[in-house]
Amino acid sequence: MLRIGLAQINPVVGDLIGNSELIKAEIAKAKDQSVDVIVFPEMVLTGYPVEDLALRPAFRQASKDKVAQLASEIKELGAGEMLAVVGYLDEGAKPLNAVALIHDGKIKARYVKHHLPNYGVFDEFRNFAPGSESLVVRFRGVDIGIAICEDIWQDLGPVSELANRKPGLVLVPNGSPYERNKDDARLALVKKRVTQIGAPLVYVNMVGGQDDLVFDGDSLVVNENGDLLSRAPQFQSHLGITDIKVAVNSSNPDLIITDSVNQTSHPNTSVNQIAERIPEAQEIWQALVTGLRDYVLKNGFKSVALGLSGGIDSALVATIAVDALGKDKVFGISLPSKYSSEHSLTDAKDLANNLGIGYRVIEIEPVVQSFKAATELTGLAEENVQARVRGSLLMGISNQEGHLILATGNKSELAVGYSTLYGDAVGGFAPIKDVFKVDVWNLAKWRNETARKNNQTPPIPESSISKEPSAELRPGQKDSDSLPEYELLDRLLDLYVDKNGDAAALVAAGFNQDLVDKVIAMVDRAEYKRRQYPPGPKVSAIAFGKDRRLPMTSRWKER
Repeated sequence: MLRIGLAQINPVVGDLIGNSELIKAEIAKAKDQSVDVIVFPEMVLTGYPVEDLALRPAFRQASKDKVAQLASEIKELGAGEMLAVVGYLDEGAKPLNAVALIHDGKIKARYVKHHLPNYGVFDEFRNFAPGSESLVVRFRGVDIGIAICEDIWQDLGPVSELANRKPGLVLVPNGSPYERNKDDARLALVKKRVTQIGAPLVYVNMVGGQDDLVFDGDSLVVNENGDLLSRAPQFQSHLGITDIKVAVNSSNPDLIITDSVNQTSHPNTSVNQIAERIPEAQEIWQALVTGLRDYVLKNGFKSVALGLSGGIDSALVATIAVDALGKDKVFGISLPSKYSSEHSLTDAKDLANNLGIGYRVIEIEPVVQSFKAATELTGLAEENVQARVRGSLLMGISNQEGHLILATGNKSELAVGYSTLYGDAVGGFAPIKDVFKVDVWNLAKWRNETARKNNQTPPIPESSISKEPSAELRPGQKDSDSLPEYELLDRLLDLYVDKNGDAAALVAAGFNQDLVDKVIAMVDRAEYKRRQYPPGPKVSAIAFGKDRRLPMTSRWKER
């Protein structure tokens, strides 16, 4: 039997010193629990993904130096007999996504990822040994195979080779970003690989936010029969302890670290725990909260501010911000024009009071009139002056007071270009840019219901949820004047954007041909706006900017 530690932690890209301290802290805790092998996430020492930082020779060298230093420091902690599997950035002819196997103060072996995502810099195959696509080491009598993240998504390569070599245990460090419903796909994949390889599999994932990605953890262990032994909570740093029965001396290893069968006496402790799965709405909420919190804190911002319109989008963003950062770090600003309704002003104020956040009102009409006096604008151009005045004032307050401005647009609006450049599109982070409008309403209802269950005041005014959406840029304006009803629009966008459907597929699904042509044209024409929109957390399978990029200049039209 081996005792495995699953170190699900939250590193910061580029913080080699801080990440090293996180690693050592987990190893110290694992030592107290008599852990035999501790596994960390993919590229945990450098943070992940490093993107073009990997092209900098100084950064690659610093990573290599730090992992060597870490090996000796682990021994100084008195944990030299533990096998630590640590992800880091190495280099050959090109940057290499690698793991170091550390024991007795030394890096005894390294393994480099074979099947790699297209991040632009990781695209080289690197084998542990000539003619081999896998690494198997013997530790305490157990032959342990290593794979990294996407390695196990491929049927060939390391997976097929490990199946032939029949190790007693497989360890898989991961940097697997969150997507809706991905946790079930992970478990199904791990069970499939266990069946193929015939050995228990330990899957350790990163947690935390990095730019527009969110890592949800969800680390797990499946035994050789396909039974789930343990599962870590999502969106939390966590050291899971799992005892696994493993076959001894089962294959021909590449390297023997130690051949003696483990006789360690393991203390009674909480092992093999399976965290309860959280409902989908809570899962999405936690992803949005984690993404915003880590973007703010890891980038050194002290507070956030946003325009409060009284509508559902700004209400949801403000509530996410309070859950992420606390009410003292969130500031709402109402920027009414002469077209703003009384209920919008009331809803914005009620939201601020419910959340307990800072709140102020700035009347924009005098500024709008001054702007219009300088030049002659009519129609849409005149309406958009209001949005751009609001954007300028928000950014001015950001400069003056140091707040990070939050953009409040949702995925439906981004898809069809229903936003004003340098107006409501201003800001440094956009928490709901990957959330369709119907999901905005669903999340608001879920958050209010959660508050009621906890005997708290529901934060979002019911009228913000129930009233018809409007930008209030002219008398009586409604979103439906320019767009299909959101329930219809979002069904169409889900098929066209998230499922990569084309016009024929949309018509075959029952959508009207004229509506299909109109929406596709709106989506395709709006790419230039999306390229200029702030980053925000990816929570769907296909997020604008991260997974889907159309040419801004194109004459292609589906017919």
